[in-house]
Amino acid sequence: MSRRIRRKLTRRGQEKVDCPEVDECLTLDERGIVDWTKLPNDTVIQLFSCLNYRDRASLSSTCRTWRNLGVSPCLWQGLDLRPHKCDSAAAVSLAPRCRNLQKLRFRGAESADAIIQLQAKSLNEISGDYCRKITDATLSVIAARHESLESLQLGPDFCERISSDAIKAIAICCPQLRRLRLSGIRDVDGDAINALARHCQGLVDIGLIDCLNIDEVALGNVLSLRFLSVAGTTNMKWSLALQNWSKLPNLTGLDVSRTDIIPNAALRLLSSSPCLKILCALYCPALEKDANFVSNNNHRGKLLLSFFTDIFKEVASLFADTTNKERNVFVEWRNLKTKGRKMDSVMNWLEWILSHSLLRIAESNPQGLDNFWLSQGAYLLLCLMRSTQEEVQERAATGLATFVVIDDENASIHGGRAEAVMRDGGIGLLLNLARSWREGLQTEAAKAIANLSVNANVAKAVAEEGGISVLAILAKSMNRLAAEEAAGGLWNLSVGEEHKAAIAEAGGVKALVDLIFKWSITGGEGVLERAAGALANLAADDKCSMEVATVGGVHALVKLAQDCKAEGVQEQAARALANLAAHGDSNSNNAAVGQEAGALEALVQLIRSPHDGVRQEAAGALWNLSFDDRNREAIAAAGGVEALVTLAQSCSNASPGLQERAAGALWGLSVSEANSIAIGREGGVAPLIALARSDVEDVHETAAGALWNLAFNPGNAFRIVEEGGVPALVHLCSSSISKMARFMAALALAYMFDGRMDGVALVGTSSESNSKSVNLDGARRMALKNIEAFILAFSDPQAFSAAAASSVPAALTQVTESARIHEAGHLRCSGAEIGRFVTMLRNSSSILKACAAFALLQFTIPGGRHAQHHVRLLQNTGASRILRAAAAAATAPIEAKIFARIVLRNLEHHQIESST
Repeated sequence: MSRRIRRKLTRRGQEKVDCPEVDECLTLDERGIVDWTKLPNDTVIQLFSCLNYRDRASLSSTCRTWRNLGVSPCLWQGLDLRPHKCDSAAAVSLAPRCRNLQKLRFRGAESADAIIQLQAKSLNEISGDYCRKITDATLSVIAARHESLESLQLGPDFCERISSDAIKAIAICCPQLRRLRLSGIRDVDGDAINALARHCQGLVDIGLIDCLNIDEVALGNVLSLRFLSVAGTTNMKWSLALQNWSKLPNLTGLDVSRTDIIPNAALRLLSSSPCLKILCALYCPALEKDANFVSNNNHRGKLLLSFFTDIFKEVASLFADTTNKERNVFVEWRNLKTKGRKMDSVMNWLEWILSHSLLRIAESNPQGLDNFWLSQGAYLLLCLMRSTQEEVQERAATGLATFVVIDDENASIHGGRAEAVMRDGGIGLLLNLARSWREGLQTEAAKAIANLSVNANVAKAVAEEGGISVLAILAKSMNRLAAEEAAGGLWNLSVGEEHKAAIAEAGGVKALVDLIFKWSITGGEGVLERAAGALANLAADDKCSMEVATVGGVHALVKLAQDCKAEGVQEQAARALANLAAHGDSNSNNAAVGQEAGALEALVQLIRSPHDGVRQEAAGALWNLSFDDRNREAIAAAGGVEALVTLAQSCSNASPGLQERAAGALWGLSVSEANSIAIGREGGVAPLIALARSDVEDVHETAAGALWNLAFNPGNAFRIVEEGGVPALVHLCSSSISKMARFMAALALAYMFDGRMDGVALVGTSSESNSKSVNLDGARRMALKNIEAFILAFSDPQAFSAAAASSVPAALTQVTESARIHEAGHLRCSGAEIGRFVTMLRNSSSILKACAAFALLQFTIPGGRHAQHHVRLLQNTGASRILRAAAAAATAPIEAKIFARIVLRNLEHHQIESST
């Protein structure tokens, strides 16, 4: 290298200064900046080698020199097409770079069809996954075009359309083949295997994994065979296998994991195969259930790898005295200064079959393996993640991501397994792999981090080790799969309140919003759902919700709600909008969501979704948005009343969450009297009464709130009576464990029987021949009786007597504290509602007087969220005179008098507070 940049430290006073030392040929310009285009060619090539293919292409576009260097053969020894869509056109454009290509990895049938367009005739290693749709014809053409092929691997998913015919074509076309590993082939007949034995005389490694039938006899003819895996293969005839495989002169390693091999067959294989050193039998139930076989440790110096043996100790026995700690055997082997070629091939094969079997076992998640995973399985996966084989690393990371999951649908993970990974240093290792330039490894490492972060302790460790920054950077990746897993990691981490600010500081919010803009056009439901889910969690935090809105999150989420048809994406987008709108008192996001073009219409449309999760989150969003006056009317104008009434009518058997949000959205809309009338007219009363009968506290409390609002209108009040709502409200008033539900049920009953409904009842009963029979007098008596009982439940006779006999403030304070319903401080009443309670203080019913005074007490207690608002409304109505009259009335019940005195005191308190 003729020109270089070195870095040196010079001292300026007591301060060390890091500055570049530049050779003569690479000078600084007038601004003191290095001209990187003048870097020597070998330095540029080294720089290119550290980048993924997409970044190499970007850097190559910088100048003509770098474009020429970007196609250097040494940069195109290996090619991983899995993160990219590779069709024939893409392959043709890559072809000039691939003349010296040695190793290729691809994904899917389309990429397989395009491989021949690369014209990589010197290709000697091909590995593909997602191969279900690859046909015999495609595989045969690939083999015919690549005669130098030495290694072919397809899996771990099943190759359902590949038959023995393709294997024969491989044997004939690729005589230099040394390794063949295929998964999920239905039948591998004797002709195919004999063709391999005849034409591929250097074939040392065969893997026929998860196949249905294989010819055991023919495998005995592949005399060059050193390593054989039939893991997961069914319908094995073990007697034939014993008879033929024991004659293989070079067979060193045999993998029978996940098969039905019996103890006698395993023992005979170990004893009759002269060169066999390793028998891998992970998850073989017949062996594990045989107590005698499990306790038999005499395998004549041969290794048996199983759930009931110490795998590290078994592998360490291969190295005599070269290992200090058995659990570090893989690390120490990699660090050996002098290695034997044969031993390396054994260890590389071991790593491959272990990573494959552990992944398959983790995917099936059989019961009873906790002890294995905790004692050695987790650490074994971590050791395999340090392998020099990229496929082994990826499968180990995927296995790590998989084995902790108990219930994928409900995002449940095994805490003990997750923390075992953390204890063994797995978090730092995964983060290092996530920083890798190899996109496949990035993806699998990010997936593992995401799954492990469901556990709160692991999430804390991820954050402490810098994982949030790693994931935020990875979320910006052009590789959709890597970005998807990174977004999933941020989604899980954002569940913890303590991580939300760190995600925002690391640029995670903008990265997630950008992901939505980037992938919403081209598709990618997984990445969109994860990004929206993470934003939904972050939006629950006040500061983070403002950040989401600032970087364009409202527009991005509304576009998802409008355009995306995927259930999961719709649900998370609606949840995010609901959380953004939940901070009405602290920021302007509620109004911003409502003002975003098409937002309310999209949410109303989602209410009609066939999926309960989508409907629930959309209803929750409309509930939150309805707290804004303009939003409330706009929702109604967009058809929200009809949609929500229909939802309430249809959700009698739905989840409590959906029922609560349906009732809550109707409660929010019914604050407007026009909407309240519309809800009654559309048939919303009956389903709300049904929800009020729910045993679930959140559901019946929300339904009680909606019925309270509806009952303000006399027509709706009469509908509630007609639909049998009085018994439902009476039951709530007397029996609910929720004080708020009892309070709102009592207020609804008070509205219904304060006299305003009487005129409607007369018109209704005289003009509607089909009107339901209603006993108003009986209903009134029942309602008033239960309102009275509710008020008395908050009345302490001794405290009332003390307050009546004394003007000392402490006596009234004691009554206030015993009567206070803290949640009622969150209720906000209109001027008309406050005026109605003031009017009710003059009602002829002493029970309604007490109820009105009790309600006004709750709404004016100092410290309540809307207390000052309610005090101003009372002052505007001149309520002080009426309150004094109620407090002094000789015929009024003591509860009404004391509550009225407390309200007067609250008014005075707020007046003093305002003046100061």
